[in-house]
Amino acid sequence: MSRRIVAVDGAAGSGKSTLARRLARSLGVAYINTGLMYRALAAASLQAAVEPGDAERLVDLARALRFRVVGTDPPELYVEGYGPTDLTTPDVESRVSLVARHPAVRAVMRDLQRALGADGAVMEGRDIATVVFPDAPLKLFLRADPDRRVDRRADQRGVADAGVVRDALEQRDARDARTNPLEPAPGAVVIDTTDLSIEGTLDAALEEARRIWPREAG
Repeated sequence: MSRRIVAVDGAAGSGKSTLARRLARSLGVAYINTGLMYRALAAASLQAAVEPGDAERLVDLARALRFRVVGTDPPELYVEGYGPTDLTTPDVESRVSLVARHPAVRAVMRDLQRALGADGAVMEGRDIATVVFPDAPLKLFLRADPDRRVDRRADQRGVADAGVVRDALEQRDARDARTNPLEPAPGAVVIDTTDLSIEGTLDAALEEARRIWPREAG
């Protein structure tokens, strides 16, 4: 049996976090949202007054962060010292792509991510399928039209003004594209979630998983 590594990529608001968590539960492996790791670094840089362009100090901060996989159904990434609301503030949101752009920072995170996924995981992130686990047996890339992405992001963040969400998403996409182009990795299965429910998206992903792990994927 191949190691159960699933790499999940896609634009913000395409439904990848919801899918990744549910798919991890179905496969009986950990769910690792690698974006939280970069968000933790952004939060740490704000606390330490480290500029987002200071790669050397950011590397030191990244190495000082502590990540664990905790809980069940499914086990998930936990960042010591930070709660969920600490990593979703506007200041963190605006800085995360800036701290993540440095190759030296990404190298530190890559090694941490490989260790976290050593026993199998559904791992969500921009370069999981190309850099962290380029040999992942299953690579999924989610896409959705812009209006659907805005609606999902607004619901997720509890924001009533769709225009604010749209502007934030466009800015985030532009920043992310400077680090990693928003394109499917070679061999990735593309799932368009525009008209799919959460259950429909999971069913599509599980169908692909069953091709590789017929017993484990149910």
